[in-house]
Amino acid sequence: MTGTLTHATHAVQAVQAVHIPAFGLPLAHGVGSRHDLPLSPFYAYAGAFAALLVSFLALGLLWSTSRFRGDRAGRPLPAALQRVADAPATRTALRLLGAAGALVFLLHLLLGPDDPDRNPAPGALYVLLWVGLVPSSLLLGPVWRLLNPLRALHALHPPRDPRPLPAAVGIRPAAAGLLLFTWLELVAPDNTSTTTLLIALAAHTAVQLLGAARYGDRWFAHADPFEVYSSLLARLSPLGRRDDGRLVLRSPFHGLDATPQIPGLVATVCVLLGSTAYDGLSDNPRWITTLQTSALGPTLTATTGLLGAVALAAACYGLCAGALRLMHRTLTHPLTSFAHSLLPIALGYLVAHYFSLFVTEGPRTVIMAAGTDNALAPAPLLGPAGLATLQVAAIVAGHVLGVIAAHDRSVRLFPPDRAVAGQLPLFALMIAYTLGGIGLLIA
Repeated sequence: MTGTLTHATHAVQAVQAVHIPAFGLPLAHGVGSRHDLPLSPFYAYAGAFAALLVSFLALGLLWSTSRFRGDRAGRPLPAALQRVADAPATRTALRLLGAAGALVFLLHLLLGPDDPDRNPAPGALYVLLWVGLVPSSLLLGPVWRLLNPLRALHALHPPRDPRPLPAAVGIRPAAAGLLLFTWLELVAPDNTSTTTLLIALAAHTAVQLLGAARYGDRWFAHADPFEVYSSLLARLSPLGRRDDGRLVLRSPFHGLDATPQIPGLVATVCVLLGSTAYDGLSDNPRWITTLQTSALGPTLTATTGLLGAVALAAACYGLCAGALRLMHRTLTHPLTSFAHSLLPIALGYLVAHYFSLFVTEGPRTVIMAAGTDNALAPAPLLGPAGLATLQVAAIVAGHVLGVIAAHDRSVRLFPPDRAVAGQLPLFALMIAYTLGGIGLLIA
């Protein structure tokens, strides 16, 4: 996460030994340095390629019709459970819980020491919120929509006649917000100082409340980066809602298939992919040397690196979409038609890059919030070998799930005799993303 936070592996300690003077750029963000993980590059690459190839061939032979039904699928949960989940008292309690958490966070920023080893606020933002939304959204659905304290603040004085939000806006504001947040997390100097965090919090609050004052509470679902982030991850949750409003248990593939094809979806997913790719690059000794020696200065160089990683992820997908359009002239929305298949890939990257951070810095942040200064992080759950295996497995599994989602969409959109061949650009993209992701782990 940040260079001031304790890291969970011996490899991270090796990276921390590389001193970067005069600026507080964050180093290894929670996954440990990939350069000395006990993993054979040959077996990692070969295993990943074999998994993708076998899954692609098996799907082509055995999966000839679309099986995912989106928001129409799911086994209803007991009616009593749904009544409790939808009760106004439950919604109010969750909203108050989110507001109380935000108030505690703000008080720590205003009154606590400007030291991330004694103030839990940085860990609360970068670990408990940003990383914690991954498991909570996967297990419980779009939780931030229910906890979002800005929704509670907006509800105190909602606009009488909000304007309709233009359809062309989509979730583009959220994509921009996610890019700014990842810049704050991965690039910004002094990104754990209370002054920096207060400025970021004030800017975020102002943008969200001003937008909601103009367009109503629907603004948050399109513009709040954490709410959109949580909602997209929740597409892979087994807990969801059918289009008739029933709370159901379903295969995550059904929820993934129901991902809305709206403007900004591709940009949002590419920000997630590119930022985690840059996170993987940011603790590479060669990149650290580049930051130290660049004539542009470390912050501008790091910003360029982050933007370049996001642009590269977007360019690769754009080329894939262009190839699909050339092969299938009837495909009217090549960019958004298969963007949902990138979500499992982004999830795999997030797990690979943040697992060790969450299980070590998360408890330390909670202990610190309880009043313990300089709290020690618990021992890592996994040794270097286990962590390396988890990282590669998460990336490969995410890509295999992406191949399955893309295949099901292709047999729905393309003629049967062209469905498999029509996926070749997507398959090539999956291989490129996989090899790139593993390369950042072990390079």
